[in-house]
Amino acid sequence: MAGKGKNLGSNAKRRSRSSKAGLQFPVARIARLLKVGKYAKRLGAGAPVFLVVVLESLAGEVLELAGIAAKNDKKTRIIPRHIQLAIRFDKELNQFLRDVTIPNGGVIPRIHNIFLPNNKSNTSKAVADAAHEEED
Repeated sequence: MAGKGKNLGSNAKRRSRSSKAGLQFPVARIARLLKVGKYAKRLGAGAPVFLVVVLESLAGEVLELAGIAAKNDKKTRIIPRHIQLAIRFDKELNQFLRDVTIPNGGVIPRIHNIFLPNNKSNTSKAVADAAHEEED
């Protein structure tokens, strides 16, 4: 054979590692970034595939919840606010991404108990003490 490379034959087609694993995210790019990042001296063949599966499932979960938040807001397009609401209202995602700031995400709607109308059931000692101090 004249060529030095592998003999692909006439019917053989190239398939990416992403398509072999049935994934959408690029396995080759993650493998390259793992090598360039010097996270380990050696890198197994399954490591980038596993990392891509984890990243793809995490992205799918966030996008699914953000789509629900957009639908509740009667919108057809996901904006950063929907991603923020999706992450903060999910207990596990909120714990995982607790230190992450989402630009243009806004804040989570919450009204402190002090600002709610006074009822016998939710009157706290702190509110009563504050009212007593104002009378003095």
